[in-house]
Parts: sequence; C-alpha cells; structure tokens
Amino acid sequence: MFHRGRRLRGAPHLRAMTRETRLDRAQLIMPYFVEERRGKSSGPAPIATMPGQFRYSPDELVKALTRDTEHGVAACLLFGIPAEKDPAGKGAYAGNGVVQTALRKIKDKLPDIYLITDVCLCEYTDHGHCGLVGASGEVLNDESLELLARVSLSHAEAGADMIAPSDMMDGRIGVIRNALDENGFASTPVMAYAVKYASAYYGPFREAAASAPRFGDRKSYQMDPANRLEALREAAADIEEGADVIMVKPAGPYLDVIREVRDAFTAPLAAYQVSGEYALIKSAAELGRIDETAVVMESLLGIKRAGADLIITYFTRDLLCQGLL
Repeated sequence: MFHRGRRLRGAPHLRAMTRETRLDRAQLIMPYFVEERRGKSSGPAPIATMPGQFRYSPDELVKALTRDTEHGVAACLLFGIPAEKDPAGKGAYAGNGVVQTALRKIKDKLPDIYLITDVCLCEYTDHGHCGLVGASGEVLNDESLELLARVSLSHAEAGADMIAPSDMMDGRIGVIRNALDENGFASTPVMAYAVKYASAYYGPFREAAASAPRFGDRKSYQMDPANRLEALREAAADIEEGADVIMVKPAGPYLDVIREVRDAFTAPLAAYQVSGEYALIKSAAELGRIDETAVVMESLLGIKRAGADLIITYFTRDLLCQGLL
C-alpha cells in the first residue's frame, strides 16, 4: 500500500476545502505615493519603473482612494514626496507637509479607510539618507531620533491610524512610542520595519520617490542580506521598545526570515513585497514570459505560508479590482 495524495487533489471543491493557506483581502495593504506640487496639476504621474503605479497630488489621491475603496481596498500605506528637500528633512514633520495634508483630506472624505504612514527622512532630505548626516558624512543615529518622533507625532495629529517607522535608526521605536503616549496618542499603534535589509530590490521605489542616497549607501543602518540571526535581535528590540506590529522587508527573497521571525514571536507580522519584486513580475508578464495573475497569487501565498499575517503589496488594488479576493 502506498500513499494516495491525489485523492485530495482530484476535485476543485475538495482542493479548496483542504487548502492549508488562504489569502484574505483584509490582510492586504496597498502603498500609495503622494507628492507635493507647485502650480497646476497635470493628473496622476505614472511611475516608469513601476508600471501601473502613480504619484498623486493629495486631491488626486482622494479620488483614487474613493475608486479603490469601492473595490475593497481597506488599508493603505502612504509615502510622501515633497516639492523641496533640505539636509534635515523639515518637510517630513511640517504641519502642512504633503502627507499631513493628504491625511486630513482623506479622513474628511473617506473616514473609514485605515491610514498607515511611512516615517522616514530619506524622501525629504537632499542627501537621501534616512537620518541626519554629520560633518564627516556619517548618518547620525541618536541625533535623528527626535526628528523621527516629530514626524510620527505630526502624522498622528493629522489623522494617521498607524505609524510605520522605516528608517532603521537604533532606538527609534521607543522614542516614537513615548512621544505618541505623552501627546495623547497612546492608542495609535506602531508598525516597525523591524527587519529591513539593505536590498537591491528597492531600486524602483527609490526612483519613484526620488530617495536614492546622494552619496554612499545605507548598509551602515540597514541589515546585511546575509544575516539571519540578526533579524531576531532586531525584531526583539523593536517589540521590547513598544512595536505593536513588526515587519520583514523585502518579502520574497527572505521567506526563511519571515518564518524564523514568525516562530520566535507572537506579535502580528507584516511582510513587504517591495518595488523590485513588483517590477520583476510586471516586466516578465509584459514580455509574455509568465502569467502575471497566477504568479502574483503564488508569490503572495508563499509569503503568507511563510508566516506573514499582513502583506504590503502593490498588487493589492489589481487583485481586488479583478475580484480575485
């Protein structure tokens, strides 16, 4: 006698009944780019490196979200692109900054959508690094923490439902948590980019957000792609400092890390299918090499099977608009 696994694979309904891993639309988060513009708007700006994605003005983003929520988009992650940049990234925490403006407009028109805001300085600094830079060119960790807390607080005041620090400065979760708690936002959760690798998969995003470093790289504060155990230390530190949700980024090349983090911690775990992962699938599909929808679904199932509770993916809108989830 031998094992007849095919008994459970023979009929579509039986395969569905015995399926171990399922995707739920409630667990998907759609990223959006909102940019500050001077003068007349010319409509959403297509992002060449990310086909199907756009940079929106705050008003355009409200219109896009109005349409997308009708198809089931319920949570989004906002990235801001200011009109002007400076060494300290002042636009990141300005009361009338692009993300702050967008938050107020969205909450006024769409109060039920869940708004998560990325907190970092790289999109706002003229040098492109995620923190302040010292005279000798080093990225200053401790000196950057207060600014990151100011950004987080300004987002919460403007209506953000969740704060998501992506800078990878040591200790920033605790400083941000304290700032929120001391200013009346103790109920605002923090999703920490806890395990963020210095990855080549961020290329399309950096072009989209004009956030590539003007000198050097981010290897001194983002993680070495070769390291696995370091991920556990980083996740543990962020949880201890008050993170409510932890994240692994990128997702696809780090499924083993997602599983390790899932097995080690009980906190909700997010995974970010980043711009490079998106662009690779899109490019291969445009060349006719793959079935885009099938590959997207399989890639997301892999991320979920590895242990992610939440998935941030640029495919969210497409999947929901097609009624696939």
